[in-house]
Amino acid sequence: METEQHHELAHVFTEASQGVSDARGGTPRDLNTPYTFPDYTKAEWTEKAAALRQQIRVANGLVPTHETTPLNAEIFGKIEREDYSVEKVYFEPFPGFFTTGNLYRPLGKTGPFPGIVSPHGHWGRGRLENIERGSIPGRCINFAKQGYVIFAYDMVGYNDSGKQIAHNYGGAHEGLWGLSAMGLQLQNSIRSIDFLERLPDVDTERIGCTGASGGGTQTFILTAVDERIKVSAPVNMISATMQGGCLCENAPNLRLDASNLEIGALMAPRPLLLVSATGDWTVKTPTVEYPAIRSIYAHFDAEDKVHQVQVDAEHNYNKESREAVYAWFAKWFLGAEDASAFKEVAFEVEPDDDLLVFAERELPTHALKQEEFLPAWINRSRQAIEKRKPTNETELQTFKEELGSGLQHALGLDIPKITDVTLVEPEGAFPTTYQTNLSAKHLVIGRKGVGDVIPAILFSPEPQVGHDPIVLIVHPEGKEKLIDSETGNPLPLITDLLSADRKVLLIDVFGTGEHSDYERSEDANYFTTYNRTTAASRVQDIVTTLRCFTGRGDVSEVNLIGVGEAGLWGLLAAGFTDVKNVVVDAAAFDNSSDDAFLETLPIPNIRQVGDFRTAGTLIAPRSLIIHNTADAFGTTWIAEVYRNIGASHHLLVEESRLPDEEIVARITAA
Repeated sequence: METEQHHELAHVFTEASQGVSDARGGTPRDLNTPYTFPDYTKAEWTEKAAALRQQIRVANGLVPTHETTPLNAEIFGKIEREDYSVEKVYFEPFPGFFTTGNLYRPLGKTGPFPGIVSPHGHWGRGRLENIERGSIPGRCINFAKQGYVIFAYDMVGYNDSGKQIAHNYGGAHEGLWGLSAMGLQLQNSIRSIDFLERLPDVDTERIGCTGASGGGTQTFILTAVDERIKVSAPVNMISATMQGGCLCENAPNLRLDASNLEIGALMAPRPLLLVSATGDWTVKTPTVEYPAIRSIYAHFDAEDKVHQVQVDAEHNYNKESREAVYAWFAKWFLGAEDASAFKEVAFEVEPDDDLLVFAERELPTHALKQEEFLPAWINRSRQAIEKRKPTNETELQTFKEELGSGLQHALGLDIPKITDVTLVEPEGAFPTTYQTNLSAKHLVIGRKGVGDVIPAILFSPEPQVGHDPIVLIVHPEGKEKLIDSETGNPLPLITDLLSADRKVLLIDVFGTGEHSDYERSEDANYFTTYNRTTAASRVQDIVTTLRCFTGRGDVSEVNLIGVGEAGLWGLLAAGFTDVKNVVVDAAAFDNSSDDAFLETLPIPNIRQVGDFRTAGTLIAPRSLIIHNTADAFGTTWIAEVYRNIGASHHLLVEESRLPDEEIVARITAA
């Protein structure tokens, strides 16, 4: 039974407060959450842009990069009209996965020509759609007549692509490995540029992209990560109030601290045209989204390279919208002085069978079936990670830069500057004087402007020398589990550390201890696109706390102990801080099992970026103890890295759980 002293010591907040009020426990963000574009300085934007580009790459499974394989492009079925031709195309972004589409080229003109990649969006007939609101063949024919080579390709699951995979492909399991419909479509887009670059009649310095709706999303996602796109025109998509309603627009981790406004602004200072409509979510583009993005172009003295056109129509890529795009591309790619002269001319679309790639052909025999995509992707991911295993200190630093960044973005981690961490002693806190040989102090840790709240207790040995080592201990059920409920005294693990002149800090990470039971469903559609999971938030709280006590004048070193499942959170966190000694309980977690991750650590992209292999490597060559592996938690990779850099003596792995007294002995001896 809990004593009054136990309650007073273990609880930073009173019962009347009913737990911690943490902003992360509020209403989750979603695709319809209104977004206000921050007022960025140029320096702030430069930092944000670099981080956001990497976030997009990680969210779409592009980190680490897989081996680039031959496209094996097939171009056939050529139809020639008076001043343009159209052909069928398929190629392989990676072995067994096919991009399918049509290639339109000018006839009777001398190249090389500008190239355009043309994703279609959620039209019912995909790249074949030819209605008044939007004609994909119509814009391709007109672009070709004007002197462009344009490739219109299927979104995943549409038309020819639908013979291989469904448009709604991908769930939580695939997400662990960074595999999603959006990521596959981005692979299509990137390799479509590769395809155009290999054509002798395409000028590789003049490649652009345009698409509407979901094709608009593909346009600005592609331009964000691939600077080979020199001019772009996303149509009817970028909005401060709606971010995209399809699975293929909502890769996990994509918009944790951003919206499509910032993603669109990553085009700066390259020429960007925003085409909006009065009848959809882009209705406020002239007064909201366009000025916001233009403010970024202003930092580059490039306001002339961003423009907006609004069409009085419903959601569309109609003739008026297309003509605005023709004019924009003509200005920048053809050097046209009067770009408005590029009007649409009448066109005739070929029959479907003359455009469909596999109308009269079978899929290649080695084409992946839908159920084969994940195993094939996992195999490529494992090869990419294995290829990067450090064999020396130079390779270790390279690994940390690439995969460390990958793990950071998979976790959605903010690594705050010490000056951005807040540390306050709440009113009515537990008395500083606790016992003759120790003191206890209640603290609340957080980050400026975030609204996160981390309740903490700091135990200090008395008398204090003013420059003591500190040990952070994290328990999966919160700090009160480290205090005896009958006596109200800290458990021996704590008192033994205090006796060894260590300060001891206990915290409640998100969703544990004093935190309220937040009623939020992480299974809701696209939750992980806009919000961090509970597990990732717990890792964040450990990082925030460790950063809080780094470099303080009254702390000589920072150490970490993770108890039970909290050992897993601690192992993921430690490499992003200057913690000296790390002791983590592996909790008999099977880190080779996707099911185990889905049950215990359902964090998108975590397997793709190397999970605990990367986490352990980030800690090297510092002291790391992993215990309670129970022949389930594999450490071979980590051990090989420590051995390769001559630091094996700094790594200890134990199958059984270490007794508290041995943990204390090892931390205090290090």
